[in-house]
Amino acid sequence: MSANKKALAALLTVAMSTTLLAGCGSSESSSSGSSDSSASGSDVSITIFNSKMEIQDQMLAMAENYTKATGVNVEVYYSSDTVAAHLSTRYASNEPYTISMVDAKDVYSLAADHAVDLSGEKWVSDTTEAISVDGKVYGFPVCVEARGVIYNAEAISAITGSEFDPSSVKTLDDFNALLTQLKDGGMTSPTGIMKEDWSLGAHYLAEVYEQHDDPDAFINGLHDGSISMADDDIFNSMMDTFDALKENNYQAASAISAEREVTEQKLAEGEIAFMFGGNWDWSVINQYDYSSSMGIMPVPQNGSTDANTKLVGGGSKYFFIDSSDNTSAEQVQAAKDFLNWLVYDADGQGFLVNDCALVPAFSNITIAVSDPLGASVKTYADKGALIGNYNYLPDDHYAKLGAEFQKYLANEYDRAAFAAAIDSYWQSATLSEH
Repeated sequence: MSANKKALAALLTVAMSTTLLAGCGSSESSSSGSSDSSASGSDVSITIFNSKMEIQDQMLAMAENYTKATGVNVEVYYSSDTVAAHLSTRYASNEPYTISMVDAKDVYSLAADHAVDLSGEKWVSDTTEAISVDGKVYGFPVCVEARGVIYNAEAISAITGSEFDPSSVKTLDDFNALLTQLKDGGMTSPTGIMKEDWSLGAHYLAEVYEQHDDPDAFINGLHDGSISMADDDIFNSMMDTFDALKENNYQAASAISAEREVTEQKLAEGEIAFMFGGNWDWSVINQYDYSSSMGIMPVPQNGSTDANTKLVGGGSKYFFIDSSDNTSAEQVQAAKDFLNWLVYDADGQGFLVNDCALVPAFSNITIAVSDPLGASVKTYADKGALIGNYNYLPDDHYAKLGAEFQKYLANEYDRAAFAAAIDSYWQSATLSEH
């Protein structure tokens, strides 16, 4: 099988699991980090595939204004199909997008055969989140996202009588004491849990692997049977905390029927105080009568690591530029100019931070992040307190183990049964090559 066919086959099997966050004025200037001449002002047209539904309206408005300001015609497309399936049809018909927004795994799978080497671009030196394959930079980080326990500080302070300091709740003992105080003060059920398989499998369970110093070694041990999840200290620490969330869940009697929107509304309006999630949840929370005194804190744990002082996250969603014969040199240059506009132009920066409410992945962008969850993530990112995402989980991981986790949430499994289901999955899983 040829390299291109292998890449397309890999693309067809990629399962995308991320559910994430949420015009733009005329451009004052466009600074290019490329040695090639700028394509701005020409008749060139470029297409952009956007895989973040929450920012599609903003992307469309940006494209219209960018076209007017630069003379480069920009068209933005979105599909409700999985990213893998959608892009595979475009490649099969020889109609690739000039710029595609994908997840990290796709960059690793596709870059060598389908992406332009961006190593010489100026922005590479202004981020730690770019993706490289075989020493070449292919992935432009669209934003930084992270996960942990979202809190409503206003709701907590209304009961405790003092300003909530998330750094005071590091251990599970701290967390349980606060939950008891909230219940004694009248908050019947202080927590909520999202039952979705992606939240349980791709986000909460994945953190067990990510908290290990060497996630690959840990997963290889699960795969060959030399490691049992039931015996793992980090798994048990994380599940102890999950038990606290589950026992204090407002929907404890029927946890598997909880609707995400209802849970997030209760958190936004202070009926509950805590929910595991990420800064992408702001796109739901801000639809309600929310408190501005919210944020994300690390998962409280009694374990021996420093994971209870860090969020889990990093670059989330990546642009790559098509390298096929279907994309001309002028289009490649226009695409590079667009990426540099996002990083170095005031309007490009404003589009990312203000219009799309994203946390920028570039150190030179100093615009304050407006939403409180994003602001929390930026605080942790700025001080280097992020545990990196593990980007190599098998494509069926979140669906299969998310379903097993749902059984635990619904009290159909005890912890031993859940751990055994995880062991069984990994022993038969096909590990991702990287």
